[in-house]
Amino acid sequence: MAPTNITHPERIVFPEPGISKGEVADYYRAVERWLLPELIDRPISLLRCPDGIASQCFFQKHHSDSFGPHVHAVNLRESGGKADYVYVRDIEGVMALVQMNTLEFHPWGARRDKPDRPDRIVFDLDPAEGLAWSEIKRAAREVRDRLSEIGLDSWVRLSGGKGVHVCVPIRRGPDWARVKAFSEAFAGAMVEQSPLRYLATASKAARKDRIFIDWLRNARGATSVTSWSLRARSGAPVAMPLRWDEFSRSRASTDFDLAKAKRRASRLSSDPWEGFAQAEQTLPDL
Repeated sequence: MAPTNITHPERIVFPEPGISKGEVADYYRAVERWLLPELIDRPISLLRCPDGIASQCFFQKHHSDSFGPHVHAVNLRESGGKADYVYVRDIEGVMALVQMNTLEFHPWGARRDKPDRPDRIVFDLDPAEGLAWSEIKRAAREVRDRLSEIGLDSWVRLSGGKGVHVCVPIRRGPDWARVKAFSEAFAGAMVEQSPLRYLATASKAARKDRIFIDWLRNARGATSVTSWSLRARSGAPVAMPLRWDEFSRSRASTDFDLAKAKRRASRLSSDPWEGFAQAEQTLPDL
């Protein structure tokens, strides 16, 4: 199959700071080595912005023939029966989706061969408006430490939005119901321990001065933005995986924009999430 041709590479996608569709494609090719391991062979929800982030963007999870031969379909059950979901196998699949104006990639927490056997858990720490970054860092480290106490190692990612993702790889085996129950119980225990700092419900009204530990992403069909994905926000921030020691020096969830992420990718000698994919941890009972 021929490589994907990016049409209208001059079209501006991020008005601030003037990043074009061609530059978005160049970025994803530049970070291929780091992007693909967390993305390939998983059902993906796409955020597409046909006229750039200044106009309407929309999520798409179902496959379309218009995506071309590099983008593949996996047939999965959903509430209305079955449908073809999107997945990719290589960078050409990513390029075909960029050609169709995809900016963000949000994979499932399970691979397409066993969609009902998740292999990762994500706790999305979503802070109230105005909360200091130092408080968010403290929360992420506390989640890490509580997970460690029950035998689970975790890795950290700047979301490129407001918060932080604490991610836990697990051995495939437990179904979605058990993973969801574990996630809810863990978040609930964090709230019990520090009710003035955390909450485990998505109530905007109750969030004042607190951090929502979003465990709801750990359900069948739910997704989280993948590492190295651009975010469809002003400034072209990137969801960036960090080592925990790097995270301690971070200043905001948007520390990395497209240019900084591209430079980081070229300089990295090892994956900041080294060991993540190999950590077949057993999900404990809470």
